[in-house]
Amino acid sequence: MLVLLAFIIIFHITSAALLFVATIDNAWWVGDEFFADVWRICVNNTNCTEIGDGFTDYATMQAVQATMILSTILCCIAFLIFLLQLFRLKQGERFVLTSIIQLLSCLSVVIAASIYTDRREELHRQNAHLYAQTLEGTYGYSFILAWVAFAFTFISGLMYLILRKRK
Repeated sequence: MLVLLAFIIIFHITSAALLFVATIDNAWWVGDEFFADVWRICVNNTNCTEIGDGFTDYATMQAVQATMILSTILCCIAFLIFLLQLFRLKQGERFVLTSIIQLLSCLSVVIAASIYTDRREELHRQNAHLYAQTLEGTYGYSFILAWVAFAFTFISGLMYLILRKRK
């Protein structure tokens, strides 16, 4: 039982770490001389422009930013609630509250990654003055980590739903 508990804790911490890296790091769209994410666009590794009010369709980027932040916060809250429930639940009860919060985190990250996937090309085209040199890029590791974090938080949420407290 202790091994299972350690695995679940490590799995959850890994999920949170993936969400932090995907949210913070600047590699959602990358190329040879540039990298861009949901916060800024950098060309030649020195010339960085923050994505702000002057960005066309800024509301879309704000939605991605907000849902990624929300997913990270929810994942951390779910971990704290799991630790509390670990000591407060009676034997045989399920970790339903932890599961619900973790699945909400999963939902938030899939919304963010889906919006970015769907709207990326249009955002780059509408903001050509910022993305002029970034048209020939690929999805970066932060974007991929966001999708991996979706899978991890989903599996983690299901594990909490199935898991019962034992002695």
